[in-house]
Amino acid sequence: MTTPITRRPGYPLGLAQAQGRNARLRELIARDALTMAPGCFDCLTARLVADAGFPAAYITGSGVSMSALGAPDIGVISFAEVAERARRIADVVDIPIICDVDTGYGGPLNVVRTVRELERAGVSAMQIEDQTWPKKCGHELGRKLVDITEMEGRIKAAVDARDDDDVMIIARTDARTGHGLAEALDRAMAYREAGADIIFVESPESQDEMQQINERLQCPTLANMVEGGRTPFLDAETLAALGYRLAIYPNSLTRLFGFQGAKLLATLAEKGNTASLRDQMLDHHGLWSLFDYPEWTSLEARFTEPS
Repeated sequence: MTTPITRRPGYPLGLAQAQGRNARLRELIARDALTMAPGCFDCLTARLVADAGFPAAYITGSGVSMSALGAPDIGVISFAEVAERARRIADVVDIPIICDVDTGYGGPLNVVRTVRELERAGVSAMQIEDQTWPKKCGHELGRKLVDITEMEGRIKAAVDARDDDDVMIIARTDARTGHGLAEALDRAMAYREAGADIIFVESPESQDEMQQINERLQCPTLANMVEGGRTPFLDAETLAALGYRLAIYPNSLTRLFGFQGAKLLATLAEKGNTASLRDQMLDHHGLWSLFDYPEWTSLEARFTEPS
């Protein structure tokens, strides 16, 4: 039986609390099928993901860092900044939210706080990695790892901290690039034993390596699809055939927005207007409707108009 996701009737998502998302995500991952979770970094991108019909969304740490701080994914974003963004995103969609929490932002007590705060915010899964802090993007060189024992402690703290057992913990290892696939797989096995629900071996460099990952682990795995990254960019059918249960597309929207935004501004600078791009935009009504404008005004009217 599929767990329904419910929210308070008559309230727009931005003023409601969706229920049932954690169990829904666990059910999705338990299927013998691939769940696609496009990346988002704010309320607009999250709503676009949900309205497109995707069953889950992924809060990308790099996207939050770039949009909130104007900084690349080099570990300068703080827990408080990620938590605030996650809380806002969870308020405007009712699909399950997966959140990149980097290294957990400190020692075991920091990991406990990270999990408890984000679970309360409405996040259904958290991804923790085995890099040192400050971390680096998983498709860049120069990543440094903590030892296996320290990462096992992060996972155990995260698992213990959750109030709802349906909240999922994703363990990511960055060992492949600097230490080889064998060590990455050894770490992945250890992290699974420590209690991780989903294993994320970052940046495998061939389809054969991706197959080896799934043959060795025999548990739910995550594929990170980065346009122009170190890993082959495969279609969903191929990823499912390899054995992946979850695929994230962290910065697809970020890249498109950057490219199209630059195009629009160049057109405005050259022509003095944006008329030639009107058919590529939402109109005024379409943009406001994206965020439930009729529901907001209807709710307001309940308390301002005479009964």
